[in-house]
Amino acid sequence: MGYSTLRGRSLLSLRDVSPDEIIELLDRAADTKKRAAHGERVPVLAGRNIALIFLKPSCRTRVSFVVAATQSGAHPEIFGREDIRFGVKESVRDIARVFGRVFDGVMFRGFEHATIAEFARYAGVPVWNGLCDEYHPTQILADLLTLRENFGRLEGLPVTYVGDGRNNVACTLAIAAAKLGLDLRILTPEPLQPALESIAELSAGAESPHASITVTASPHRALADSAAVYGDVWVSMGEEEQTRQRIDLLRDLKVTPESMAATGRADTIYLHCLPAFHDLDTETARTHPDILEVHDDVFEGPRSRVFDQSENRMHTAKALMQLTIAG
Repeated sequence: MGYSTLRGRSLLSLRDVSPDEIIELLDRAADTKKRAAHGERVPVLAGRNIALIFLKPSCRTRVSFVVAATQSGAHPEIFGREDIRFGVKESVRDIARVFGRVFDGVMFRGFEHATIAEFARYAGVPVWNGLCDEYHPTQILADLLTLRENFGRLEGLPVTYVGDGRNNVACTLAIAAAKLGLDLRILTPEPLQPALESIAELSAGAESPHASITVTASPHRALADSAAVYGDVWVSMGEEEQTRQRIDLLRDLKVTPESMAATGRADTIYLHCLPAFHDLDTETARTHPDILEVHDDVFEGPRSRVFDQSENRMHTAKALMQLTIAG
């Protein structure tokens, strides 16, 4: 196992890593997944301690990092919002220095990107962004692994994101497209489109000649020949007061069997970062039955790779921790 340039480094955004380093993370994740399938555990982080900070609650991020740390031989310790009250009685930098003295790495799931960046600046150990208002790099690593498993490549692969084009998932997919050469189409109504200058900046700095980032409100333009349709909730955590407005803006972009057929491909897959509103089995969906962003026939259908993505959160978290801590 050779030395990795990722050793000792944080991952706050995919902007922080090169295309080769992303591929190294995906290769390690694929290797650990293959080993796990054969019952093999490689405890390269034995004796290490990992802190998992959740200022925002989570299902997938929590289970993926806990299992990834444990299977790598490390001990994970979980801290909720009430356990660490940043800025109330102690500053971010002081808490970061405490954690950096006793933990070997920290997963931080929070709100403002500036808070995570400040924590990483003072911690002195690798810090991994489990989600913030701007970026979601650990999710997109799992998405990239899932795409590569299904299509064998990333360069030139057409992928359509459907939903709020300004949110952290869409933003991070755009960064991944610029670095790895995805043909990304962001299908979103005009009021929810990302700033043109941010897309122009990513396109101008693209590190792959195959990279393409298109923002459009046209389903035909976005879906034609797409290999993957990527759904997302219409209302992000903390934006619940905008529920009715978002439904009104996005209701015509619900992913249906007809949407999938519009790609013109028999091998198109459906992705979703979860949680998803696809049926009426939740309190929110029963209160707002028109909030369902995907038809249940798609979510539960043979083209869905949603739970492959979810599992891949664990394998990519394992690769991330192993390469940044042990190298």
